[in-house]
Amino acid sequence: MAILGYSLLLLPVANLVIYFIKKRAAVYWLGLGLFAFFMFVLVYGSFNAWSPIVREVDIKIDKASDMDNLKVLVASDIHLGEIVGVKHLQRLVDIVKNEQPDVVLLPGDIIDDHIEPFMEQDMGSIMAKLKAPLGVYVIPGNHDYYGNDLELMAEEMEEAGAVVLMDQSVLVDDQFYVVGRKDKTDNHRAGVDSLVQNLDHTKPILMMDHQPYDFDIAAANGIDLLLAGHTHRGQLAPAHLITGMIYENDWGYLQKGDLHTLVSSGFGTWGPPLRLGSRSEVFLINLEFTQQ
Repeated sequence: MAILGYSLLLLPVANLVIYFIKKRAAVYWLGLGLFAFFMFVLVYGSFNAWSPIVREVDIKIDKASDMDNLKVLVASDIHLGEIVGVKHLQRLVDIVKNEQPDVVLLPGDIIDDHIEPFMEQDMGSIMAKLKAPLGVYVIPGNHDYYGNDLELMAEEMEEAGAVVLMDQSVLVDDQFYVVGRKDKTDNHRAGVDSLVQNLDHTKPILMMDHQPYDFDIAAANGIDLLLAGHTHRGQLAPAHLITGMIYENDWGYLQKGDLHTLVSSGFGTWGPPLRLGSRSEVFLINLEFTQQ
């Protein structure tokens, strides 16, 4: 897929160059250059896909809490399946063990369409190793719906010790809320207002919503931190230029009024296990509550 995509961009340009230059040497050097570029995509793209990085972000929320700080680890778009399997999932487990977060949040696209590879490779036993003192929380993404295995996915996550939130909220340790939405592809998902109307808004509210839309609505309803994924930051450049035009925030941190948003490019990959212009990542958020 990657080779075909880049070929559609580069080969017409190469043909035009050869047509206008009309020198045999041009064919040789252009061919060599294209070969070198494709090798770069395969080698460097594989490195970016399979070598996750931990990105630290410090965020201050102007609300009171008995906890001065909260360490949150976020990993979206794992896409467990035929390509992203046990080995990459174990990398996530190792990162969590190393970073020792207070809570782990997984905002969607846990599986890549179908649950069968997850079950056949016993990935649930690896997922069960994801531990945090205040829990592991999961929401579905669009790919968790596509294979009609959403209920099975939720069962597998709960068996692994995670809490699955689908248009639900939970008060964690009587200190802060985690709100989890169904994916935007679900026509029956609830509105943000109905999810938070009965919450104590003096406490911090963290919301997971797989696709990064409706920041204005989240801000208007008192969400303090919105966590999303989905975009992969295009996964293969220059697709990041397209995601940058589609989404208000297609990657990284953006503050909008009192709302803090963080969008991850994801831990796994969709399609080819390659990344160019993006990197397999988790976000480690150091939350500080500043209100006395």
